[in-house]
Amino acid sequence: MKPIYKNIIAVIAGFILGSIVNMGLIMMSGHVIPLPPGVDPSDMESLKNNIHLFENKHFIFPFLAHALGTLVGAYTAAKIAASHQSKLALGIGCFFLLGGIMNGFMLPSPTWFLTLDLLLAYLPMAWLGGKVGVK
Repeated sequence: MKPIYKNIIAVIAGFILGSIVNMGLIMMSGHVIPLPPGVDPSDMESLKNNIHLFENKHFIFPFLAHALGTLVGAYTAAKIAASHQSKLALGIGCFFLLGGIMNGFMLPSPTWFLTLDLLLAYLPMAWLGGKVGVK
């Protein structure tokens, strides 16, 4: 297989696995830390209308979902890629960061969470995933 095709597969696999981890943790979050009554974590309108009811503890799983989803995605891309493993891992991080920025505009999150999320959950985790995946 040509390296370019292997790299494309690596990016697609990294995106898919990272997304699965992200959504799995988001869907599990309400079972571990119960959400306020009437909040559906899979419905953006429900989240928008009820975000004011969230306590700090309710932001633990979204942060973990973003960080671990990015980490798994970047690791996967770096592990599968034929070349440019670190660059592809960081590319996964940039893609998930873009999603985090878009989410920040769509969902009125507290400033402390948005800052923490955007600064620590994406690029640092992509860098780490790339480093571990290359070894």
